[in-house]
Amino acid sequence: MDLTTPALLFPAISLLLLAYTNRFLVLAQLIRQLHGQPEAICQDVILRQIANLRLRIVLTKAMQGLGVLSFIFCSLAMLFLFINLALPAKLSFGLSLLLLVLSLLVSLYEILISTKAIEIELEDLENRSGPEQS
Repeated sequence: MDLTTPALLFPAISLLLLAYTNRFLVLAQLIRQLHGQPEAICQDVILRQIANLRLRIVLTKAMQGLGVLSFIFCSLAMLFLFINLALPAKLSFGLSLLLLVLSLLVSLYEILISTKAIEIELEDLENRSGPEQS
């Protein structure tokens, strides 16, 4: 393994962290929109969304944390290679890959959770339009 091997992960991890940050910003915007709605509007839907949003925030923090740790261990692998410590470099790079995979798995779970939020919205739309169509 040479110095370029862990360096190949740098752009991928950076783009991944950017995507995670965008997901977090979207969550924050959704929460602010829900907070700004009058209390009487869609109270049931909002209550159902809150638990979903809380879980998604926890998962997004975990995704970001695992991604950052992956980036740190990838950087350490490069440092160990630079100072000719092959075994610590390989271990650090392996740990970096493991953390990256864990981050992606948490991201996949968060995506599945986010689709539940969309389903709640669709269900609310169906309930609103249901009596008018009958």
